[in-house]
Amino acid sequence: MNTENVNDSELKEETQDVGDAQEKEQPQDAGDGQEATAEETADTEETAEGAAEESSEDVQEDDTDWQDKYLRLYAEFDNFRKRTMRERGDLIRNASMDVLEKLLPVLDDFDRASANPSDDVEVTREGQNLIHTKLRQLLEAQGLAKMEVNQGDDFDVDVHEAITNIPAPTPELAGKVVDVVEPGYKLNDKIMRYAKVVVGQ
Repeated sequence: MNTENVNDSELKEETQDVGDAQEKEQPQDAGDGQEATAEETADTEETAEGAAEESSEDVQEDDTDWQDKYLRLYAEFDNFRKRTMRERGDLIRNASMDVLEKLLPVLDDFDRASANPSDDVEVTREGQNLIHTKLRQLLEAQGLAKMEVNQGDDFDVDVHEAITNIPAPTPELAGKVVDVVEPGYKLNDKIMRYAKVVVGQ
């Protein structure tokens, strides 16, 4: 029996030693796994932070580039607008100057006629007709055209301006032009001045 007891106690001690050894090994293995996982997690977090910082820097650079492009485009458009307005003003001034320059010879003719008055009515009338013809031709060359309006024409609000209404002298002139007070003019098919007319009722 003593031998059996000794064997049992040895067996218990060996089992206990093996169990202790396993317990010691398990926490070390578990600790090693946890340490490895923690290191991997830290590496992953550092990589993610680095990628996020790089991505943020890229976005900031893109944003700065777009802002620069926008500011340049805005400045170019503003300069274009100012230049266009300046050119339009110059064009209007130069166009007026061109027409006025062409009117100067007519003015010179009037000055000469006034400086040399004639007692002969026919000579004066002929001079006036020449100046009138010269002025009319000059204005027609610029695109001015006189509108043809005659007595008996239907009254048209698109081309006529009724300055007064009078009883129609004849039944045929009711609602028609009775008299033309001022002729109308067009400049390149655009009405500059409506014909001022008297309309019969």
